[in-house]
Amino acid sequence: MSVSRRSPDRTDVIPAWDPGREIELDPGSPEPLYFQVSRQLHAAIEDGRLPAGSRLGNEVDLAANLRLSRPTVRQAIQTLVNQGLLVRRRGIGTQVVRTKVARPLRLSSLFDDLAGLGGKPESVVLANRVEPAGAKVAELLEAPGLTHVRRLERIRSTDGEPLALMNNYLPDGVIDPTDDELREKGLYQLLRSAGVRLHAAEQNIGARPATEADAELLHEEPGAALLTMQRTTYDDAGRVVEYGWHVYRASRYTFNLSLTNGP
Repeated sequence: MSVSRRSPDRTDVIPAWDPGREIELDPGSPEPLYFQVSRQLHAAIEDGRLPAGSRLGNEVDLAANLRLSRPTVRQAIQTLVNQGLLVRRRGIGTQVVRTKVARPLRLSSLFDDLAGLGGKPESVVLANRVEPAGAKVAELLEAPGLTHVRRLERIRSTDGEPLALMNNYLPDGVIDPTDDELREKGLYQLLRSAGVRLHAAEQNIGARPATEADAELLHEEPGAALLTMQRTTYDDAGRVVEYGWHVYRASRYTFNLSLTNGP
């Protein structure tokens, strides 16, 4: 059982479990060192050894105790920040913001949603290729050492009418879909079929006017309203398995959100 103590002059929790002493690293493992750190921090948060409000030591001290570079430790912490498990606060440092395991989200693709509504989803594959990963793409996929990515671009239609233009980056090797598979199945269906266990995602929704290229592909007028969505999807090991940026015809598509009262 984890035992915590409170500092008399602070409201944050100082955990008895010290990452600098407790984390065990295997330099010979094929698992990256930053991921070994983030995995063990993740486990400590989930089982209560790092309860809500716990403060981690600063990156310099943690790196020194683990005999790792500061960028490696920063990447490990940022992975958990992106998952909503840690938060960086000015003047306080890095804190745990939740302790219990989040229920796995039932992430679905637009293809799945359209099929579930009784529509007839169709896809036109504009791009399905492996290409070099630049620094920006590697950053989006939270994989600094990534050299190649799979680039997907598709037009998703329902009942013969275009609805969305969908773009995705995936780390090379996660899946290797054919064009026929991309036409017949949703991306998340293909990921699950390949054994990828989708766990959570960060999603941002916005809007912008259609460009001439958008308008031609989506059968809209230039300047027409489009909904935009950027999504970063994580597997149950905390790794990014896809980054997507999509545009939808606002005249044909809306996002519905369910809200509940807090505790």
